[in-house]
Amino acid sequence: MKKNAVILIAEDDRGHFELVKRNLWLNYVNNEILHFKDGQDILDFLYQTGSGPKREDSESYILLLDIRMPKVDGREVLKQIKEDPQLRKIPVIMLTTTSEAQEINQCYEMGCSFYMVKPVNYNKFMEAVESLGVFLSLEGVHVSPVNSNAN
Repeated sequence: MKKNAVILIAEDDRGHFELVKRNLWLNYVNNEILHFKDGQDILDFLYQTGSGPKREDSESYILLLDIRMPKVDGREVLKQIKEDPQLRKIPVIMLTTTSEAQEINQCYEMGCSFYMVKPVNYNKFMEAVESLGVFLSLEGVHVSPVNSNAN
């Protein structure tokens, strides 16, 4: 993955966030990682509102997004991102415990790039995050800056 892409993790469970972050680092994903504890926080960042950190137009981002979050759930976050002409370029990987086919299909229809179910078993969860880290560390994975004109 292009080394300057910032990885955004919208995850309300601090333990899950720490596991994902640690396993990405263990798999040589050295990108900057930002944590957002709920859907409103990630939307504030992306739309450059609120009092927290703000998205930079010249930066590349990839979003790991939980579905079940307080304030604004992941489906609504995904919907808003994919309906926005500038933000829709951001790859969104759903990272959630929800394995219902209807939920998965809905997320793909709304434009998620990949849907990954977080296993309940700790060891399986670690394996899944390790696989994600390997994918994100691949040389051929490129993410365009938000302000790029590429479709």
